Amino acid sequence: MFETSIASKQLIQRIADYYQRLTNTICNLNLASIENAANLIKQAWLGGHQIICFGNGGSALTAQHFMTDWNKCIFLQTGKQFHGRCLTENMGLVTAYSNDVSYQDIFLEQLKTLMRPNDLVIGISGSGNSENVLRAIEYANQQNNMTLGLCGYDGGKLKSLAKHPVWIPVNDMQLSEDLHFIFGHVIMRSLCEEHIANKS
Repeated sequence: MFETSIASKQLIQRIADYYQRLTNTICNLNLASIENAANLIKQAWLGGHQIICFGNGGSALTAQHFMTDWNKCIFLQTGKQFHGRCLTENMGLVTAYSNDVSYQDIFLEQLKTLMRPNDLVIGISGSGNSENVLRAIEYANQQNNMTLGLCGYDGGKLKSLAKHPVWIPVNDMQLSEDLHFIFGHVIMRSLCEEHIANKS
């Protein structure tokens, strides 16, 4: 009973520590960069352009969640189509390019066929150094498309390569991924709530 009580207290402390670190990281965010990102996404959306997103691992699922929320919720709230694409959803294409070209080019090769002028390209990488994300962002830059990079740690190469970075300044992959995920909800809510405010 005594050992269980100690173990329970230790677990509670670890949980509290994690949430405290998350809170501290939120307090250190550059909100202006998130506001800028929201405006970029809004401009692409209102202009009828695609918003194309991608990442690896947990970031791949974050990119998919972005597009689930943005395509569905923004359209239902505003009546205006949101042309969101996630490059990790078609496993046939991902594995075909991985097998026939290279894993480093799975996003770049898709951009070559999908990306149109003025589309917004969003790359997510906790470390900021995922090679396939970097290659796709670099290609989009070369085509004069707008690029947005979500990164953590010291920002890696993505922080300087993307035209507009959203940097989570923490040396922790899970906290970086947490706040990248929240970013998607912030964008969805801000665009929907702005539409409501403009109607009233």
